[in-house]
Amino acid sequence: MNQQRLRIQYLIERARRLNPSQLLELAGQVKRVSRAPKLVIIADMLWCSVRYEMGFRDYVVWDIRLLTRQERGTWMTHPKAFRLNSTLNGPDSRAILGDKIRFHHDFADLTHREWIDASQATVAELAEFAARHPRIIAKPAHGEGGAGISIYEAAEIRDFTQWRAALITRDQTLLEQVIEQHEALAKLYPGSVNTVRMITYLDTSDKLHVIASVLRIGNGDVIDNFASGGMYAMLDDDGVAQYPGVDKQSNVYETHPATGVQIAGFTVPSYHEIVDMVAEAARRLPTVPYVGWDVAVTADGPALIEANHNSSVFQLKPSVTGVRTGLLERYRAAIGPGVLDRR
Repeated sequence: MNQQRLRIQYLIERARRLNPSQLLELAGQVKRVSRAPKLVIIADMLWCSVRYEMGFRDYVVWDIRLLTRQERGTWMTHPKAFRLNSTLNGPDSRAILGDKIRFHHDFADLTHREWIDASQATVAELAEFAARHPRIIAKPAHGEGGAGISIYEAAEIRDFTQWRAALITRDQTLLEQVIEQHEALAKLYPGSVNTVRMITYLDTSDKLHVIASVLRIGNGDVIDNFASGGMYAMLDDDGVAQYPGVDKQSNVYETHPATGVQIAGFTVPSYHEIVDMVAEAARRLPTVPYVGWDVAVTADGPALIEANHNSSVFQLKPSVTGVRTGLLERYRAAIGPGVLDRR
């Protein structure tokens, strides 16, 4: 009954936020791979949202219009991921992982970068921090999805009293040194720190399941988030990108437009060290077994960026890869069928 209530609540909320112009725009993206009329596509999107618990953007990015009924039933979706977070993770998951200051304290030995809380630091301490770090990334202490993140050049800060006040006003109170990423990742795209998102589940026998792993790559912004124009490429069990990159608008990138580096075949440095780091970190979260980890790679190895209790879903794009099935069975194999199959 609780599962059914969560599902109904989610669908009601989606219906409340339904934007007809957005539906038309998404249907236009589907037209790149389908000759069906937009109204037929929209009707199919609405049907899939109920039948398969599928978000509208899920339908677009994963070319659901091209798939058979049996193939559609193999896809993990964002509403299902929302249900996993609500069911598997404890009520304290947001407090534990949503507070980035707390995260830095809890995982201080794995983050490998200096940080400071501008709301608690003195002006002199901020000035000293800037003297040590020529580039500073500023974030909301409780932000999600990469919103509100900026890069500041220390040499351009003239008045630290005013800067501190501005940071507090903008809710950018968490300041971190900008990580110097591994040379290979910088060659791929130097404008952001390109990270690995690893979605894991720690089962009751203390076994860590790596459900999905992707390389997130920036594209024109200082962060690599999908919502900020970035792209992603699925990784295999050795950290090798299997296919070209894809962005939120379903654009496909054989090579990075800024550097010309080929994406398919790119190997993430220190990948197995990332898996080991995530396994260690996951065992510190007994009440949050289902997590999406973000990890950067430096010349000295991986550095934990953050953990998400409400991770996005990443899967291969059929029109690009020829793979017409999603990762739902991989989720079931890790978590068990019960939570995902209840309606």
